[in-house]
Amino acid sequence: MGNGRTAAVDRRRMTVEELTVWRSLVDTTAELRRLLSVQLAEESGLSPADYQVLLALSEAEGKRSRSSRLAAEMEWERSRLSHHLGRMEKRGLIRREDCATDNRGAEVVLTDEGAAAFRRATAPHAKAIKKYFADALTPEQFDAIADVMQTLQKHLAAR
Repeated sequence: MGNGRTAAVDRRRMTVEELTVWRSLVDTTAELRRLLSVQLAEESGLSPADYQVLLALSEAEGKRSRSSRLAAEMEWERSRLSHHLGRMEKRGLIRREDCATDNRGAEVVLTDEGAAAFRRATAPHAKAIKKYFADALTPEQFDAIADVMQTLQKHLAAR
């Protein structure tokens, strides 16, 4: 228990209030994801998974990444990513090429069509994030959320 917690704190059950806040967090983030997914699909024809892949590739050096690295970055199972990449490849958003430096793996490459789809999706997606998330909060609430997120990230990283 190197994080300053005691055994009694670790054994304590969650309070009704804590469980209520937890449930609110789960429900609210699920609703935000649902609304943003609908908006993304309606505005761009992309799924959140498509957008996540295109974002990662747009930020990668040379607009390409090893599929194993992409799976690790996205925290996806390699088989899930492989199936999804197959669907994206059929739509012309990405292509897979043999790795030039290692014949055991493939590189995923952002196509011009994929880059254009990502660019078209980004502004409407950012507007939806603003509409459903940012517009609802005060600067003080943003500060509080930032503090909570940093605390949770540190707590999880300590594991």
